[in-house]
Amino acid sequence: MSTSRDWVDLENAALFTDLYQLTMLQAYFMEEMDEPAVFDLFVRRLGKRNYLLACGLETVLEYLEALRFSDEAIAYLRRLGRFDAAFLDYLRDFRFKGDVYAVREGTPVFENEPLVEVVAPIGQAQLVETFLLNQITFQTNLATKAARVRRAAGDRMVADFGMRRMHAADAALKGARAFYVAGLDSTSHVLAGQIYGIPVSGTMAHSYIEAHDSEMEAFRAFSGVFPSTILLVDTYDTIEGVRRVVELARELGDAFRVTGIRLDSGDLGALAREARAVLDEAGLQRVQIVASGSLDEFRIVELLDGGAPIDGFGVGTRMGTVADQPYLDSAYKLAEYAGRPRMKLSSAKSNLPGRKQVYRMFEDDQAAYDVIATHDEPHEGDPLLELVMQGGERTEAGRRGLEEARRYATEAQSRLPERLLALEVASQPYEVRLSNALQRRLDETRASLAAMEG
Repeated sequence: MSTSRDWVDLENAALFTDLYQLTMLQAYFMEEMDEPAVFDLFVRRLGKRNYLLACGLETVLEYLEALRFSDEAIAYLRRLGRFDAAFLDYLRDFRFKGDVYAVREGTPVFENEPLVEVVAPIGQAQLVETFLLNQITFQTNLATKAARVRRAAGDRMVADFGMRRMHAADAALKGARAFYVAGLDSTSHVLAGQIYGIPVSGTMAHSYIEAHDSEMEAFRAFSGVFPSTILLVDTYDTIEGVRRVVELARELGDAFRVTGIRLDSGDLGALAREARAVLDEAGLQRVQIVASGSLDEFRIVELLDGGAPIDGFGVGTRMGTVADQPYLDSAYKLAEYAGRPRMKLSSAKSNLPGRKQVYRMFEDDQAAYDVIATHDEPHEGDPLLELVMQGGERTEAGRRGLEEARRYATEAQSRLPERLLALEVASQPYEVRLSNALQRRLDETRASLAAMEG
């Protein structure tokens, strides 16, 4: 079966880039600039977050391994009339042969810390900027949001219901993976279940009930096909719907295996309390209550603090679109070229020069502060950046699986100070320091560039 032309896949991903990446690549080619460069991908400001949960590395490494310009891609670039024939010939053999250093997926990270550091000939490192920013930024933002939802729900079940309103197919697919890294229990996204091995879950739609002549008939029919289902009870009158579940239990007797009901609208707290009372009075204490409908971490906390007897949540739109902070102030900046540190001097958009390492310092097994250091200086603490790709091929550290990322995310967050796990912005942010050596390099590079440009 042929691949549709309007889907991004590994065959056409080389053109998933900004035009200026290709025009710069041709300029580097024609100037014979091919010395090693260092680019850092980092986030300048956390916004409403106390930390970010790094995610998206697996997608990036898969892309870098497969990066090729197909005959179709080169033919299109030729038709644009912007590119030299010799450059297009060069693209036919283009491969990413660089090294990549990155923090593990599931690592809590902070302002200005490199999530990914690319060390490669400058054209190779430049071309991949767009894709890396697109995937790391997006998946990190989603994983961070989901971690907050997970934290708000405690040990209650949380399912990803977000795909319908997320920003297109790739977002929903990669989002399901990011949510699972962050600790969600399952997804409604069947393709994500197949590709990533994430548990899938779901209930039923209002349309199924509406298509039957009565709600009771719909409950009988669906539970007959899926005995251990969760029944949606708010199509007409929510509490009457709960009473019909009780009626179904009486009809079926020992054959009744329905595991829960789902509330999707109305005053979820009040309805959950009333539904719980109806179910308990009928001896159906084992039937759980699942809530959905415009939920996020703030609404979940509000419901649980109000005593709502809810056993699980389906969280969709507000998490899938990161409604309260839909973007991150991420950047991918040149930090070194041909062995010389480089940086921007702009005060609002400056960056740290040269190759780096990030060390996490612990006190009583709890993260105390981070130090961004030069890559080769000896320093105490746990180094966060690992070599995940060497010469264009993944290392062992670059082959960690999804379950390992999920476990690590849980463990790493458990070692953060409690104030950072709160939903509110901490009055005392986590401290990120520069090592003395990096501070000297920063000052020297800034002074050198200012003098040169002055």
